Amino acid sequence: MCRVVDLQQAVLAKNDQAAHTLRAELAARGTTVVNLLSSPGSGKTALLERELVLARERSVPVAALTADLATENDATRLARSGVPVKQVLTDGLCHLEADMLARHLQGWLPEGTRLLFVENVGNLVCPASYDLGETLRVVLASVTEGEDKPLKYPTAFGLAHLVVVTKTDIAEAVAFDLAAFRANVEQVNPGVEVLLTSARRDLGPGVLLDRALAAADGVPLHTPVMARPAHGHTHDHADRAGALAQSRS
Repeated sequence: MCRVVDLQQAVLAKNDQAAHTLRAELAARGTTVVNLLSSPGSGKTALLERELVLARERSVPVAALTADLATENDATRLARSGVPVKQVLTDGLCHLEADMLARHLQGWLPEGTRLLFVENVGNLVCPASYDLGETLRVVLASVTEGEDKPLKYPTAFGLAHLVVVTKTDIAEAVAFDLAAFRANVEQVNPGVEVLLTSARRDLGPGVLLDRALAAADGVPLHTPVMARPAHGHTHDHADRAGALAQSRS
């Protein structure tokens, strides 16, 4: 059992070092990375497409990299925005890793890109533990997923700088309890901002773009309770998040 834990920590430690290096390299180029995490079908592709269109209209140099197990459907959708887009097929891997991202950026990321949006694999488990060299980590949840999502996935929500609720135009139809959702988010990540959006109704246009630009400009971000130091840490996020949620319940 100890060997399994040690192996996992070694893998994550290696990833963290790769993320640290990638973050520094991209910062030197003036590029800020935004890591988007959510369950499948949350609506993050629709929201991101709208944000990319706004970025182009505002003449903000942006690019997007989207990851999936199979198909290039998301890249096709995002390319309609008119900004540089790249699809990464993970061949069954349930998350992106920092060195994988770095390899796909080589020779592709346009010079002068200010913001790089990374649409992670649709999954709130595996991607949560992997730093991609991002400056801003956003977790999205649709109203159809239920109010207890933050408690079921405390690591994902506990490491977020920002939480975005999607598909709010159908919140009443699915009896989504926003107050309960906010309370559950607060349990695992006290003080994190929760924003409401609807790509279909154009609610909250520019929320991701505005927060990303602020992060790029050095505006202080929310510090998650689960935030870890850059080096010399252990990876017990799920245990710590679960203990936090239990202690606050």
